[in-house]
Amino acid sequence: MAICDCEVLGRTLREGKIVFHVKDEFYNGGKISVEEAVSMIENSTIVNMVGQNCVERAIEKGYVHPEAVLRIEGIPHAQIIKL
Repeated sequence: MAICDCEVLGRTLREGKIVFHVKDEFYNGGKISVEEAVSMIENSTIVNMVGQNCVERAIEKGYVHPEAVLRIEGIPHAQIIKL
């Protein structure tokens, strides 16, 4: 599952050697609320998320540890892999 905040969709984030493309083709599966998107994490095995709103909400729900968040140009990015 891929989740991003609307305001970062289509942006290219750069931080040192990291170049992160928030591609429309990958992240734009439709617009839903942050709460709805984060609730879908429960049934997902792999999650890729970028943006202040969705990552903060995933942290609040206990899906992401705050120390596991990478910031690129100040924008949080997190991944979840359930084995």
